[in-house]
Amino acid sequence: MIHYREEVQRLVRLAVPILLAQVAQTAMTLVDTIMAGRYSAIDLAAISVASSFWLPIVLTSQGIVMALTPIIAQLNGAQKHQDIPTSTMQAFWLTGLVMIPAGLLLYFSPYLLVWMDVSAVMADKTTRYLHAMLLGLPAYLYYQVLRNYAEGLSHTVPSMVIGFAGLLLNIPFNYMLIYGVGIFPELGGVGCGIASTIVMWFMAIAMTYYVLRSPSYTHYRLFQHYISWQWKTIGHIFRLGAPIAMALFCEVTLFTVVALLLSPLGPEIVASHQVALNYSSLIFMLPLSLGYAVTIRVGHSMGEEDSVQARRSVITGLMVGLTITTFTATSTILARNWIAEQYTQDTFVITLAAHLIIFAAVYQFSDTVQAISSGALRGYKDTKIIFMITLISYWLIGIPIGILLGLTDYVVPRMGPQGFWIGIIIGLTTAAYFLATRLRKTIHSSFYTTQPL
Repeated sequence: MIHYREEVQRLVRLAVPILLAQVAQTAMTLVDTIMAGRYSAIDLAAISVASSFWLPIVLTSQGIVMALTPIIAQLNGAQKHQDIPTSTMQAFWLTGLVMIPAGLLLYFSPYLLVWMDVSAVMADKTTRYLHAMLLGLPAYLYYQVLRNYAEGLSHTVPSMVIGFAGLLLNIPFNYMLIYGVGIFPELGGVGCGIASTIVMWFMAIAMTYYVLRSPSYTHYRLFQHYISWQWKTIGHIFRLGAPIAMALFCEVTLFTVVALLLSPLGPEIVASHQVALNYSSLIFMLPLSLGYAVTIRVGHSMGEEDSVQARRSVITGLMVGLTITTFTATSTILARNWIAEQYTQDTFVITLAAHLIIFAAVYQFSDTVQAISSGALRGYKDTKIIFMITLISYWLIGIPIGILLGLTDYVVPRMGPQGFWIGIIIGLTTAAYFLATRLRKTIHSSFYTTQPL
């Protein structure tokens, strides 16, 4: 029991800064939305459309380099410190390769607006916003490599501090570039894109300065000498990261597709869905951050070849996660009307959103299990299965069931958004079951084999 109590403390110390870093990152998007919305409705709409292009592309790119965290954690646990800068530099090289298709997709994605019912003015603002964000893409991915490097070494506080510093910097730059202050031109919503790019470069430079100056990183000697391409290591990172990236893509696009499928039912229906989705996304940060912490702990333990400790980290993570979820789910159900009222004053939207929030509360349990199980599997460097389970559970089970229940009368009278949320719950529960089953098998096999570093 003492070991589990100590493990809870370790996980919490790792997870809380990760959670706050996630909050800071989400708050930047929220600030952009609010400030652009106060400038004009068309600028708000332009940012919303642009985000539907930006987020899937950038999160998929980020997912590939997320494999660096368990790699660094295992090397650190095995005391192979001399290999840590090499793996990190190969992640930088890989990021450079990933940046090419990602950048091209971002640059040319506005051409899709031709086939959408978008006005010329909004299309122009969306295009300029995306092209402004494109200038920040190298800094964003560079920062993510350094963040994964630090977190792999169990240092999660730097990304939290730099994340909040970026948020504080984002607000004044947004204001000056949206409204035009002093030497800055009045750019409206496009100014948010330029401000975000400035912040991304600031965060990249700040993280570089920290890594170079902090005594905690001195003996790793990152950036002290040139390390050329090592295709074997790059391939190893890509093989681990690509399934993570594709799983992120499936998850991000899942909710976008649901919103599109609901759009013929009317703006109030879509708004109610978005309220429930936005709230559930905020709550999801808790198990997501805990999952990241479990990745670090499991990776470090496997590097030490301590399978018992790795299993203890998994069990502790699941216990802590489900305990927190019991509290958040109960609170969500009890406060569902109050939560909906914070988003809108429309009575119909409040009533329907409060009903959908009940579904959001139910799926928190499945979401917690799948988030922590995925994190643990990343720590074991068993990532291929994550994508397959996510693809099948969300796209071959969740979405079809949602369409069947929400838009057709084949099984029951069409349920509208409730049918889609039932489909989401079934999809998430399926993913949670198979990920947990795979995790159990991986834990068992780890007692007899050692993962290659």
